[in-house]
Amino acid sequence: MQPPTHDLSQVEVRRSRKRVRTVTAWREGERTIVAIPARFTHAQEREWVRRMLARLAAQERRRRPSDTELASRATELSGRYLGGRAVPTSVTWSTNQGRRWGSCTPTDGTIRISDRVRGMPRWVLDYVLLHELNHLLHAGHGPDFWAELEGYPRTQRARGFLEGYAFAGEPAAGRGGEGGAPAEAPGDDDGDVFDDVVGELDDVLGDEGAGAVDVVGQVDAGR
Repeated sequence: MQPPTHDLSQVEVRRSRKRVRTVTAWREGERTIVAIPARFTHAQEREWVRRMLARLAAQERRRRPSDTELASRATELSGRYLGGRAVPTSVTWSTNQGRRWGSCTPTDGTIRISDRVRGMPRWVLDYVLLHELNHLLHAGHGPDFWAELEGYPRTQRARGFLEGYAFAGEPAAGRGGEGGAPAEAPGDDDGDVFDDVVGELDDVLGDEGAGAVDVVGQVDAGR
């Protein structure tokens, strides 16, 4: 399989002497910003631009799953948090949910997730999926309904995120920038609120390039 290609003409690299341990990338409209330590060589710059563009693309794909991937995720969540008892007949994206984040029809087992959730952090989508899956077990929002969701550790955080989104009427994912809080690297389950991704740098300085050490992108970075 050929590696993805990127339009480097739309990439802006920002060097910072204050940036020591991280490389961060985020979107600003049609442009992609990659912030790197000022000490990086041109070879390191090229390598980290390539890595961070790939991470951003992977994050964006993960936030916009297909109907098939959505249904697969629902099955996984039902097994993990609801003992596999919630078994929908279908789980699909929907463009006609109005102000609802999702809806469930227990009589035929169908679940529809609002297209507005598409692109939100995965832990928010997971909460919306679990909420609708739970309606296959509990029709209303009584104590038993909320007790079922206690096992999902991000229930309150996700509810707050959705309430804030609805109140602000703005896009769900913020923009990191130099001063913004970076998201966790794609592949982590602990949540990535922002549209940027981060690669961490090792304290140990090597001679030349950067070698990947683990999933969060720690490297030995040469001066």
